[in-house]
Amino acid sequence: MGKRLKKLMIGLVVFFVVIIGFNMVTYTTMENEYTVVKQFGKIKKINSSAGLRVRIPFIQTVNSIPKSMQFYDLPSSDVITSDKKTMIANAYVIWEVTDPKLFTSSLNANTSIAEGRIDVIVYNAIKTTISNMTQEEVIVSRDDKIEVSTDDAALDDVEINDITTENGEVVEADKIEKPEVIAISKKLLECVGTQCDQYGIRIKNIEIKVLDLPDENKEAVYQRMITERNNIAAAYTAQGHSEAQIIKNTTDKEVKVMKSEASASADKIIAEGEAEYMKILSDAYNNQKKADFYIYSKALDTARESLKDGETTLFLDSDSPIAQIFQGKN
Repeated sequence: MGKRLKKLMIGLVVFFVVIIGFNMVTYTTMENEYTVVKQFGKIKKINSSAGLRVRIPFIQTVNSIPKSMQFYDLPSSDVITSDKKTMIANAYVIWEVTDPKLFTSSLNANTSIAEGRIDVIVYNAIKTTISNMTQEEVIVSRDDKIEVSTDDAALDDVEINDITTENGEVVEADKIEKPEVIAISKKLLECVGTQCDQYGIRIKNIEIKVLDLPDENKEAVYQRMITERNNIAAAYTAQGHSEAQIIKNTTDKEVKVMKSEASASADKIIAEGEAEYMKILSDAYNNQKKADFYIYSKALDTARESLKDGETTLFLDSDSPIAQIFQGKN
């Protein structure tokens, strides 16, 4: 029993020695990494393809370098725009190793050291870029492919009318060339340029994740925005009242003109009717007998009107047609 245990222990020791020896002699290169083999501190070999390889133990060391895209989140920092406005910028960077040999010789194949260099370079780029832009330009250029159609980008609800050039030509609003705003990420990449080439790395993209105002400035900015919007609303209200008054005055004037024309037309029709009435009377009583009958009829109408309300006494002039009939003169 003791001999079996002893053999088992020896077998386990031999197994572990073989495993340790195998690991010391071999190394593996994964699909998503480079492996750099150093001998006495000098780069001996760089492997870019996956596989199992052999090394000399205690003489050669192996470092792994990521081949895939790397993400680095920069800490928040204060930046100042060209119009002296303080803003808080928080960005992230997508980067990759392009030259593993240069990356190893300059940064000792250490991604933490690389991110430290990227932090400094990108922060300086953000600071330089934003310091050459106004706060409004920074806000507008956060998104790509934004176009500004007027000088005041904030008033995007203002109607743009056709314009007339110096030559007197009218240019339609939808044909006016609109300047494209360059995205801030593109500006940052241009500012970084080739600074990272010396480390064997390349920055693929820089994006502003957070771009905000310091807490102490937010309330003032909000109040200013409210005031500006109130001013715009007041301007629209005043314009509406002015246009309403113009419409009211125009309508009142048109109504007066229409009433005046209607009254004149009515007076004309009445005058024509009276003239026609007089003509009819003239034609109806164009001889003495008809005229006397007309006068007699009118006298009877007058007498009838006088005897209303219980009156029984009628006073007639001796020249009255009715009196002349009673006197036997007719």
